[in-house]
Amino acid sequence: MTTTIFKKIIDGEIPCHRIYEDGQVLAFLDINPLSPGHTLVIPKEPAVTLDALSEESGAAIGRVLPKIAAAVLKATGAKDFNVLQNNGAAAHQEVLHVHFHIIPKLESGDGLSVGWRPGKLTGGEELARKIAEQLEPA
Repeated sequence: MTTTIFKKIIDGEIPCHRIYEDGQVLAFLDINPLSPGHTLVIPKEPAVTLDALSEESGAAIGRVLPKIAAAVLKATGAKDFNVLQNNGAAAHQEVLHVHFHIIPKLESGDGLSVGWRPGKLTGGEELARKIAEQLEPA
């Protein structure tokens, strides 16, 4: 994995507005926020996409993400928020290091806007079986 801006932030080479830090996770304010309080939560483990992250780092993020989201809501007064996590260029990932965005919705026009074009599920039984097979221990 190449050195990313997030790795430089983790290493203290680039400053940030830290919100939370432990041995496995760092959370800080986004410097290009979609709304006030827009926070990034990243694992300290270098992994490009969520599926490449170790169980330990994934669990560490899972433990603190609700606590950080609650703190962002209390501090901003927002009642609603998005949690966004992108994997790969086609999914709009720009920094090649796993990261979660906590984006408060303070007003109707701020924060994240999502376009959603739902389709119809076809072949669901077969697809569910194929996915479930991939979860079974080897």
